[in-house]
Amino acid sequence: MSQSNVLFATNPGTTRKDLFASAIEISADLSKRAAELDREGRPPFAEIIKLKKAGLLTALHAREIGGGGLDWVDGLRLVRILARGESSIGQLLGYHFVNSQYVYWALDPARADALGQETVAENLYWGAAVNPRDPGLALTRRSNGYVLNGRKTFSTAAHVSDYINANAALDDKVVGFTIRTNRPGYIANDDWDNFGQRLSDSGSVEFRDFPVYAEDFVGEPVAPDAASSVLSTFNTPLIQLVFVNFYLGTAEGALQAAIDYVRSTTRPWVTSGVERAADDPYILERVGEFTASLKAAAALADSAAAAVQTELAKGHSVTARERGAAAAEAYAAKVHATNVSLDITSRVFELTGARSTADKYRFDRFWRNVRTHTLHDPVFYKAKEVGEFVLNDKTPDVSLYS
Repeated sequence: MSQSNVLFATNPGTTRKDLFASAIEISADLSKRAAELDREGRPPFAEIIKLKKAGLLTALHAREIGGGGLDWVDGLRLVRILARGESSIGQLLGYHFVNSQYVYWALDPARADALGQETVAENLYWGAAVNPRDPGLALTRRSNGYVLNGRKTFSTAAHVSDYINANAALDDKVVGFTIRTNRPGYIANDDWDNFGQRLSDSGSVEFRDFPVYAEDFVGEPVAPDAASSVLSTFNTPLIQLVFVNFYLGTAEGALQAAIDYVRSTTRPWVTSGVERAADDPYILERVGEFTASLKAAAALADSAAAAVQTELAKGHSVTARERGAAAAEAYAAKVHATNVSLDITSRVFELTGARSTADKYRFDRFWRNVRTHTLHDPVFYKAKEVGEFVLNDKTPDVSLYS
């Protein structure tokens, strides 16, 4: 059962400026504590509560119901800002954005609006248990509803989620549903032991006779290979853009940490001819190079987010072709962000020097975080999908990965 579902009402007058200021403040605080948080690797209950209090969880919900009213371009920028301080917290905000907004694309408007209002009123965090490579869950009929049983190996935000999207086998079909985690039979395990994203709360979850009802369903049960509505498939390009932005935020955080260390601690090399490491021409060149790469990658990320936002705004009138073209933009940003973030997070040590590898700094966490998550789905398949679109005018095949 989630331990985070405490009510934290947000100020309905929260503005865009307020949300960005809160994200910057929280990110700065995370940066100060990041080495110790990484060392502990615990579920981030306190950090999620801070996001709730700041109104960040409802930043994408309509202002008419008390949300922040931001679009996806701004929402993803918030993800990037938080990831500068702690990569996992940026990831968790982005995952919540996609999971909580998915109901507007997949459900009938009345039920989606009701869930949105509930989310804002109670300041709920949304996770998911939908990994298609780990089917694991099965529904069976019982009395006036169903029970869910099975295990998912990975479920990001396992402990901190108040609501989750999930899917399961029902006879020879598949059904999706949205459920509260405070029902009996939900078990979040403390078995996330990967070397990166240690605060992402991505361990396994189990369901033991967990009650599910027909009103929880997202549509009717369908055949495993049934096509979804175009609008409901926008979760994939948007979750990929979440990846893009927290990778880049992590790399931005790594560069800033390196700059701070150079200013305060790095000693000039003996043959450099300068008195301060900050005047070393090779360090200056690398700072300039890394900064230029990150600025270019961030611009591409924002451009891709705007392309997806434009097509998403068309609602159910959006075509598969339009969705595919926007997805290709997102995937181009994913390829670039992956390469840039892995490069910078490993090379910042060229600025800081040998002493900066001491465990007390844990500067390696930046690389460990992006290296861990960039293996989520092979980036060369994203490059292939972009190449197919550019060279052969073929939009990416729709799946939970593309």
